[in-house]
Amino acid sequence: MAKEKIVLAYSGGLDTSIILKWLKETYDAEIIAFTADIGQKEELDGLEAKALATGASKVYIDDLQGEFAKDFIYPMFQAGALYEGQYLLGTSIARPLIAKRMVEIARAEGATAIAHGATGKGNDQVRFELGVAALAPDIEVIAPWRLETFRNDFPGRAEMIAFAEKHGIPVTASAAKPYSMDRNLLHISYESGVLEDPWFDASAPENKDMYLLSNSPEDAPDEAEYLELEFAQGNCVALNGEKLSPLQVMDKLNELGGKHGIGRVDMVENRFVGMKSRGVYETPGGTILFTAHRKMESITMDREVMNLRDSLITRYSTLVYNGFWFAPERLALQALVTESQKNVTGTVRVKLYKGNIIAAGVKSPVSLYNPDIATMEADPTQAYDQGDATGFIRLNALRLKVGTGVEQNR
Repeated sequence: MAKEKIVLAYSGGLDTSIILKWLKETYDAEIIAFTADIGQKEELDGLEAKALATGASKVYIDDLQGEFAKDFIYPMFQAGALYEGQYLLGTSIARPLIAKRMVEIARAEGATAIAHGATGKGNDQVRFELGVAALAPDIEVIAPWRLETFRNDFPGRAEMIAFAEKHGIPVTASAAKPYSMDRNLLHISYESGVLEDPWFDASAPENKDMYLLSNSPEDAPDEAEYLELEFAQGNCVALNGEKLSPLQVMDKLNELGGKHGIGRVDMVENRFVGMKSRGVYETPGGTILFTAHRKMESITMDREVMNLRDSLITRYSTLVYNGFWFAPERLALQALVTESQKNVTGTVRVKLYKGNIIAAGVKSPVSLYNPDIATMEADPTQAYDQGDATGFIRLNALRLKVGTGVEQNR
């Protein structure tokens, strides 16, 4: 009989290297290792050879960066998504794409299960598994960190390192790791280790080597740099007049944002599983795109449409953070967002300087801003009669006057 096949989300780090070998031995199965290239850069070097040497029967390393930018990052930014007022959801938005591709590989290979190395304390386990549940409910999910037998075998990192050495698995981890990191096209996240102390100053000069995507604002250039972003229906399509794909836009914005020390966030957030967690993030390009998109909306989006969309930002962001990208409610919200973006077209000019994104101009062929109406001088169009404001104020004040009268007569 042919062996069972399991598709493993594989990063090449200590955890997934151990899990690959453990799954093969425990389930007597063929392990198909899958790595999504979503912008990890040099982290992918040598990954295929390592997976095969560790026991994988086959390895997929798929370049999904273009899809990630176009079909995941851009729609999310159109929604103005920002989790708990700070986090641009860089890790969260990558997980449904990885789950989607794992399901596709499982179908193509005839695999009956997928596996991941997310722990039982984190958000990623939920994101991966909700994605699989939505796309392929018949496929089993194996989460070793939630299995007591696995945790008994590996109660700590020392046991994992010893297992790797015993089986000739090359790992670079040490027993004392200062922090963990996760990188993709949108950001890098840092957590655990020394960062578990919320009083630890990750911005201190002695810790600047931690950051890979951005200069500290103190070390950024002393001269500001201007940048023009052109939008069409809510999507950035050009930088400084050069037409670019979503992937090219993200790459260029990361370069510029990193150069000028833009996009660092240090926060304590609420994980879906119930605990608070401290994370440090670098999102240079995403921060520029998010800010410029909002400025573009300011002159092109109807007030009530903006209010409606903004009222859904917390809901939308939480859906992405918690792993409900493929849920019907997120798809319904996305349809509303798409409709809201149909006139978000024009050009935004910003100035980048030492961690700041400074507004430097905005224009649009479909601008709702009318200087003739807004002017404090005489309105040449006669579109606004200031005398009309008297009745407008009286009607809006009516309930306030009635309420105050009732209170005074108690």
